[in-house]
Amino acid sequence: MPLQQLKHKLLVQKVQLERQLNAIHHDFQQGRSADAAEQAAERENEQVLNSLEHNAAEELKQINIALQRMEHGEYLHCSRCGEDIGVERLNAVPFTTLCISCANTPL
Repeated sequence: MPLQQLKHKLLVQKVQLERQLNAIHHDFQQGRSADAAEQAAERENEQVLNSLEHNAAEELKQINIALQRMEHGEYLHCSRCGEDIGVERLNAVPFTTLCISCANTPL
């Protein structure tokens, strides 16, 4: 997959994550119900939303780093060893910064 297609894939994911985060923030801004049973359900929902928000924000951060690495010509190279990451790996995980060898090696 050429670099432009990978960039497009990252940009599409970025937009989707930004929409997801906006929807989560909108849900948080809504008030709570006066009913105690509904409040308990809402608290459980908030825990799920917090987890989704954290995961989406982390992935968005990684995508932004990948896009910056593209702009600086570093995207195709492992941030740890400097070797090529490999197109197959970038297709699977387009925001990775590590080649497969470094990803499988503990720090």
